[in-house]
Amino acid sequence: MTQLPAKPGNAAVAAFLRKVNSLPAVHAGRGGGRLIFAVDATASRQPAWDRACHLQSEMFSATRDLGGLAVQLAYWRGYMEFAATPFLTDTAELARRMSGVTVLGGQTQILRVLEHALAETKRERVHAIVLVGDAFEEAVDPISHLAGQLGMHGTPAFCFQEGRDRTAEAGFRQVAKLSGGAWAPFDASSAEALRELLRAVAVFAAGGRSALARLPGGAASRIAGQLPAPKA
Repeated sequence: MTQLPAKPGNAAVAAFLRKVNSLPAVHAGRGGGRLIFAVDATASRQPAWDRACHLQSEMFSATRDLGGLAVQLAYWRGYMEFAATPFLTDTAELARRMSGVTVLGGQTQILRVLEHALAETKRERVHAIVLVGDAFEEAVDPISHLAGQLGMHGTPAFCFQEGRDRTAEAGFRQVAKLSGGAWAPFDASSAEALRELLRAVAVFAAGGRSALARLPGGAASRIAGQLPAPKA
């Protein structure tokens, strides 16, 4: 089997953005985009949780000129513990809530995340889900069914996998494919790659492919120059 790159960085981000560039246009409307930011908060995830706390502001700052972004933090930890905040438009408030969460050992609850996301998008359109984790410890078929339903509702899941676990990769790729989203790897040394990925999905959720093409920043410009033309 093909090995994951040792240090997924710009190449992984570029491949991810090529996938995003091929997705249907998103029209978030006057209220801006709505995004669910779902993060694994089990015990092995403390370093990644700390990085996510630090980087979450990128999602807000990247979408200020696109009508803004409302982000709901969702996380799982411990024994069947799952929680979700209201949709927030203030980065300081999201950071405060994230900093108040302590990691706790337990198994993944990706099925519960997708059930929650489906219920939310049925009430009011959720434009994207960001799913960050390193493990996939559940049956794939029920999760795949939910991912397909999310795809039918126009709510793609963007799965960012830390590490090299093959089972996790297969599961996250399936969720991304069936929901109409994308998968990308990152590792503990690629905070910049995670920053670019979060920024890209936030911009996509708020303004679609055309907004993604206008994403500011040197790294984003270099990546955008590699992207194919949007499909007709």
